[in-house]
Amino acid sequence: MVGVDTRTELAAELFGTVGRFRRALRRSAGPAIGTGLAESQAELLRLVGRQPDISVRHAAAELGLAPNTASTLVSRLSADGLLQRTVDPADRRVGRLRLTESSQRLADESRAARRAALAAALDRLDAGQLDRLTDGLAVLATLTRLLREEDS
Repeated sequence: MVGVDTRTELAAELFGTVGRFRRALRRSAGPAIGTGLAESQAELLRLVGRQPDISVRHAAAELGLAPNTASTLVSRLSADGLLQRTVDPADRRVGRLRLTESSQRLADESRAARRAALAAALDRLDAGQLDRLTDGLAVLATLTRLLREEDS
């Protein structure tokens, strides 16, 4: 059984490793959407890039934000010309989000560059490392679910 001290050390190592991984991937892929923005703004842009026409409410839930916080982010990013907010034709109370054309182009380019950089690095792993990574991703997915449940 893993002791409390070991869990604390594991948590610290996980934070450090994930942070270094994200920074290394961003650097290897060049400029990305959200560069120079607050992390919450960049996260919202990345989410909308992955899920065009997501509602403001669903975006807030996905990012673990209060709805009014998400609305504030949307207003700021819209004013900066990075995000479009439209009214859902089926329900005028619902705001739908899309990246602007220039933001979408940058998001597509940066996503392709990140995937290429990561694929090249993955090609350098052996079969055993790939198997362990696959198992580790399942554990990370479970941790993510558990953290979301605690937020609820």
